[in-house]
Amino acid sequence: MNRYLTAFLFSIASSFMLTPQIRAFALKRGIVDRPRGRRVHEVPVPMLGGVGIYLSFLAACVIFARIDRNTIGLLLGGAIIVAVGVWDDICELNPRTKLCGQIAAAVVLVLFGVKIEFVTNPLGGMIYLGPMSIPLTIIWLVAFMNVINFIDGLDGLASGVSAIGAGAMAFAAFRTGQMQLVIMSMALAGSALGFLYYNFNPASIFMGDAGAMFLGFAIAGISAMGALKTPATLALAVPVLVMGVPILDTVFVIFKRVRQGVPISTGDKEHVHHRLLAMGMTQHEAVLTIYAVSGLLAATACGVVIVNPRVGLGGAVIAFGALIIAGEKSGVMRLGPRRKMGE
Repeated sequence: MNRYLTAFLFSIASSFMLTPQIRAFALKRGIVDRPRGRRVHEVPVPMLGGVGIYLSFLAACVIFARIDRNTIGLLLGGAIIVAVGVWDDICELNPRTKLCGQIAAAVVLVLFGVKIEFVTNPLGGMIYLGPMSIPLTIIWLVAFMNVINFIDGLDGLASGVSAIGAGAMAFAAFRTGQMQLVIMSMALAGSALGFLYYNFNPASIFMGDAGAMFLGFAIAGISAMGALKTPATLALAVPVLVMGVPILDTVFVIFKRVRQGVPISTGDKEHVHHRLLAMGMTQHEAVLTIYAVSGLLAATACGVVIVNPRVGLGGAVIAFGALIIAGEKSGVMRLGPRRKMGE
């Protein structure tokens, strides 16, 4: 247990110390996010915070984790997606180029042996995916990169939600005896938390696409590594449930854009965090509300791990359904026009 806690504290400290240095570098180079369009900040804010998150995670894994083939794949794939994200933060890549970079990072992890090869059959036994395991694993990784990137719209939102998700994954890995993944999940949570000190409203630095895509890649990658040695449905259900808010937000926004005939990559102010602001919440209130919901979902995910998997997954489906109904009724997640105050 001391090793896990040490990895967690080390990653917090390293991220905390690296972030100001990266902020100074970004300011010197003029790598800042200027207020425009759907942005909610009012002054230019330096970017590249994701580089510190990745480097802290890398250092914690090298020092405390076992560097096996899968871990090398995760670190190399992470480096690729961070590089793509930095490139995008500086030059604003077109969506196709960014997607190619995401796929390249996912392919690297697959080449190092991480594949979702089977899922648990609710009726008993396993369903082997065969040749479909590679494309499904790539889709899994790319989807999570974009889910976290989509939710990164308010100060501290993506880093806080990712830390909550990584914490739940550490618990699941501990319960299933995967100590390597406990260390990696704790390192990821710590790296996000160390950065969060500077990123919470009012943020003095943004993680940028480099950080958001890396966090999504790491969460999806660690869960896929867990699926190699435990029932895949259980390993994959934890991040899906904990990330319920950003996942549903992404699904709702994409569906709405497709229905309206606009490109999926088009930015707008229809995300859940924008809707919370439109309902009269401050940034603090909106972020803390999503934290609270994510925390409840994390507790549900931990319950799925503790109880019988079939019973737990049934409860997870119910929790997801309740989240959809609550979001639709409140106007926070809906396919119709945004609800105004007092309606």
